[in-house]
Amino acid sequence: MDTTSLFTVLIFCIGAYLLGSVSTAVLVCRSLGFPDPRSDGSNNPGTTNVLRIAGRSAAALTLLGDITKGLIPVLIGLLLEIKHRYLGLIGLSVFLGHLYPIFFKFKGGKGVATALGVIHVLSWQTGLCLDIIWLLTVLVFRFSSLAAVISWTAAPFITFYFAPATVAPVTLLSGLLIYRHKANIKSLLEGTEDKIGDNHSPS
Repeated sequence: MDTTSLFTVLIFCIGAYLLGSVSTAVLVCRSLGFPDPRSDGSNNPGTTNVLRIAGRSAAALTLLGDITKGLIPVLIGLLLEIKHRYLGLIGLSVFLGHLYPIFFKFKGGKGVATALGVIHVLSWQTGLCLDIIWLLTVLVFRFSSLAAVISWTAAPFITFYFAPATVAPVTLLSGLLIYRHKANIKSLLEGTEDKIGDNHSPS
């Protein structure tokens, strides 16, 4: 890739990070008059916590927004024929923006929905596999966090099969996502993790 194209990728990465820094959960809760998810419930600005403190409609808006912001920069890069190994970096940038948003004092979410938006563009086959693993885990155990950890532990291996050019950024993304769930992993081991449907307000 020539210097001009590398500059383009850098601009894309910066733009992706800034887009990722837009916290859907915080904006949805503010606009609907609910508490800031960073200081209520589990203190995580993500879909599960929004479901807990604001109900299904707000959670659905948060999920849609987080998936979309992960999808948009990678999809635009794909349409502009940026090579897959650089698309992975763009995807990682938007994911980092969600985790460490510059607009919200670097206090972001755990990144599951944003990562799904990224992976579905990088490799729809990998995305579909992760959807199935997540859904089966939730149906059996009813733990959103466990489903996230299991599916994203598998992500690098599935990506290596379907989209090997992006395996390095996907592996880093997966590692960060699992690390962000460290408190949930501790709760799962202690038997204190909330199941989906527990302790949240009705829509």
